[in-house]
Amino acid sequence: MKVEVLYVADCPSHPSAVKLVRDVLKSEGIVVEIREVLITDDRMATDFAFSGSPTIRINGCDIARESSQAKAFALSCRLYPGSAEIGLPPVEMVRRAVVKALEGSAS
Repeated sequence: MKVEVLYVADCPSHPSAVKLVRDVLKSEGIVVEIREVLITDDRMATDFAFSGSPTIRINGCDIARESSQAKAFALSCRLYPGSAEIGLPPVEMVRRAVVKALEGSAS
């Protein structure tokens, strides 16, 4: 399983996003490296189809699927719909993405 957290410098949600992902992986019994990717400029944002900081991807798929259809990418903060914490996705969104990735690797 490939896990990435993409972020911009000084993103206040970045450390919490990494911890959230780590906690979900641990609760599912998964030991895998979390690759942290610093997005430094607009070109890199476009190249990585960056939807804002922090962006969490499991096996290359954004955990918030609707954002993968975004047309413009830039260095910005990210809000997740339905989240109780600004800048962080709901725990269940991360868990669903992890479980889906596990199911996909089992087939």
